[in-house]
Amino acid sequence: MNSPSKSPAVTTAGLLISLGIIYGDIGTSPLYVMKAIVGDAQISETLVYGGISCVFWTLTLQTTVKYVLLTLQADNNGEGGVFSLYTLIRRRAAWLIVPAMVGGAALLADGIITPPISISSAIEGLRILYPDIPTVPIVLAILTALFTMQSFGTEVVGKTFGPVMLLWFTMLGVLGGLSVVQHPEVIQALNPSYAYQLLTNYPNGFWLLGAVFLCTTGAEALYSDLGHCGRPNIRVSWAFVKICLLLNYLGQGAWLMTQEGQQLTGNPFYQLMPGWFLLVGIAIATIAAIIASQALISGSFTLISEAIRLNLWPRVRLVYPTNLKGQLYIPSINWLLWLGCVGVVLYFRESEHMEAAYGLAITMAMFSTTLLMAYYLYARYKSGLLAAAFGAIYLAIEAAFLVANLSKFPHGGWVSLLIGFLLLSVMYIWISAFYIKRSLTEYVRLKHYLPALQELSADESVPKYTTHLVFMTSAPDHKKLESKVIYSIFQKRPKRADIYWFIHVETTDAPHTAEYKVRHIAEGDVIRIDFRLGFRVEQRINLFFRKVVEELVENGEVDITSRYPSLNRQQLIGDFRFVVLEKYLSVENDLPFKKRVIMQWYFNLKDFAASETKWFGLDTSSVKVEKVPLLISPVKLPDLKRIPV
Repeated sequence: MNSPSKSPAVTTAGLLISLGIIYGDIGTSPLYVMKAIVGDAQISETLVYGGISCVFWTLTLQTTVKYVLLTLQADNNGEGGVFSLYTLIRRRAAWLIVPAMVGGAALLADGIITPPISISSAIEGLRILYPDIPTVPIVLAILTALFTMQSFGTEVVGKTFGPVMLLWFTMLGVLGGLSVVQHPEVIQALNPSYAYQLLTNYPNGFWLLGAVFLCTTGAEALYSDLGHCGRPNIRVSWAFVKICLLLNYLGQGAWLMTQEGQQLTGNPFYQLMPGWFLLVGIAIATIAAIIASQALISGSFTLISEAIRLNLWPRVRLVYPTNLKGQLYIPSINWLLWLGCVGVVLYFRESEHMEAAYGLAITMAMFSTTLLMAYYLYARYKSGLLAAAFGAIYLAIEAAFLVANLSKFPHGGWVSLLIGFLLLSVMYIWISAFYIKRSLTEYVRLKHYLPALQELSADESVPKYTTHLVFMTSAPDHKKLESKVIYSIFQKRPKRADIYWFIHVETTDAPHTAEYKVRHIAEGDVIRIDFRLGFRVEQRINLFFRKVVEELVENGEVDITSRYPSLNRQQLIGDFRFVVLEKYLSVENDLPFKKRVIMQWYFNLKDFAASETKWFGLDTSSVKVEKVPLLISPVKLPDLKRIPV
């Protein structure tokens, strides 16, 4: 298991970046948390003080202790997130893939719910000045613009995220602080006894945990974005962020107490703003909500790219809009998220209705992280007591939140669970099909075919197929090769070449590994190259292969000039041709029901995935794609009896 890497030192730039990237989701929660806690109930001290107390202790126990202090320790060479945590321990227990899949699907579902609720909450502030303004078209327009700009990269916009979020948090702290100064007695709400009274004595108080939970929904994203800023920058900036958040919650509570005995009308967040500042405040809130949405969209792209490397998601097209590290755009996921966000806005229309769908899925993600983290603590520190204590405490806390959030199910919570279930189904189908295919792939020992390969290469009676023939192989053992590759070379159409190249790509648990190994299986005739690439490294095999060949030529290890005498005298380089074997489901299969359904859905999903050629970045002008049947379980033929003519 990898040890936690050494994190970069705290810098001003790092702190600004962490403000812009890490805290978008959790930083915009004051827009809707207190409004969700109070709801339609009569404003009272027990409700307001108890709600603030619950928020404070949730941020302290869940965000500060669990994530900022403990979980950030579990980094995979500087990278965080549920899949990075899973890669640290996956070789120790096969069942760990289940919480990893659940956590990943829940985070993606969160990426569909968060942008609509954040942007809607900000835009609805305009109703204070313009009561009849239609907010839904404005929200849809902002979301559409946001998703459209993803294809251009966010390098320019990203540079402004930090300063804008610094302004946002400063505004939160100042507005809340001014309100607290006028009503300093609200500070006593931090006493945990108020939380206890709310949960035990207030009518249906326990179920308010579903609204309280909204204050910490961004904690999981905080861990996922560890690689962008480093642990020290996140921890230092969190101290500032938490103070600003608490001041704003306390300020909203102070204002709410001036309305004691009444029902809430409007959003207490905007009630803290003086009239002359309202438009400016709404504009800043909207920009902050857009930044929060951007961070979740970028996080979803990273999550999917990691899932692909772990064989948990179809190999969809990845685009790198700029040369900036971490800049990634996945068109299919981008428009899937856009469609989901638009659907959420059109279905719920109001942010207060979206609150019903929000929180349930992310609770499952936190559950998953707790299970994985408990196992990580056990594996790393060899302490069952430490792992059990961590697991028991946080599973109990998150179970309480989950039960409270389940009350949201009939009011819209089913939407987030449905989205999460669909995403989880895709992951389950893809990984199941991967294991089914791998278990039935037939390998042969390469040494048995070396003499035949060398003879074919020298047999001038067979028309030369290409000078350099390159196959992608999934065989992890360099001494073996898929039987389908041998069939393609010798039987489908004899493929004579001067040199046969076999390329294998291994995805490592470390995120940024970029290594290769060359084996001369038969000197001058058969060469194998093994690439070891991190799960966050783009697999541009065409470029990598070219670079390796150039280095081999420089070192005098291989001669790539054509072996035709007339061309060899002119030192002309021979041509390279890749052969890619794409499997299809043979009609001659007799599968058990479960496997049949999995494989049918696998091939249905495969239609939307990138081809092997595009995925490995191969030059399509020099690629031959051959279809080979995937015969999983042959149909049992009846006994045929020959009869005389």
